[in-house]
Amino acid sequence: MSLAYKISAFNRRRKWQIFLEKFPPAPDWKILDVGFNAIEYSNTDNFLEKNYPWPENITALGLDKPAQFQARYPKVQAVQYDGGLFPFPDGAFDLVWSNAVLEHVGGRHQQIDFLREIKRTGKRFFLTTPNRFFPVEVHTRLPFVHFLPKAWFDRIARLAGQGWAAGDYMRLLSEKDLRALLKQAGFDDYQIIRNHFFGLTLDFIVYSKKNSGCLYKQAIVR
Repeated sequence: MSLAYKISAFNRRRKWQIFLEKFPPAPDWKILDVGFNAIEYSNTDNFLEKNYPWPENITALGLDKPAQFQARYPKVQAVQYDGGLFPFPDGAFDLVWSNAVLEHVGGRHQQIDFLREIKRTGKRFFLTTPNRFFPVEVHTRLPFVHFLPKAWFDRIARLAGQGWAAGDYMRLLSEKDLRALLKQAGFDDYQIIRNHFFGLTLDFIVYSKKNSGCLYKQAIVR
């Protein structure tokens, strides 16, 4: 097991503990997971489905065909969509969960639309996204190259054998970017936690204040 994987697994578990403290699982809550993985590349993929005590209450939404995912998690309802509007009515879910998806949905306008759909379909939400200014780009594990102009980053990623990360694969966000998106998407009752790794902000956790539990001992931004 690589060091990068161990760090990723540790970070996922830490975010999961924060989630449990903010929103203790309830047997009658309907949960929407936006962004399931049909193919699992590590044990940390589809973390909600692996750990939530009532998987039958989860609806998983994603771009992939759901057959493989559904076979792995038969109690979860999986829905494929085109990446636009969520195919659910307003307020259909008690909580929307989205872990490290926002940075992959496209440009600024697509990110705003994505956040609006989370707000429209969920009474509460819990989402995460990496910090653009963390020195190591978390998808490619390449240090500092994501600070370069996009064309340079794409070229280096391809030379490093990680061309899949080039193009429109991701749009990383700073805290300022994230707050601006949330404002434009109509969010006002939320809180951001800076999730730290060796004193640096690795990623951001954003959650609705509504019905959230006790504060977790991290760097909480009000």
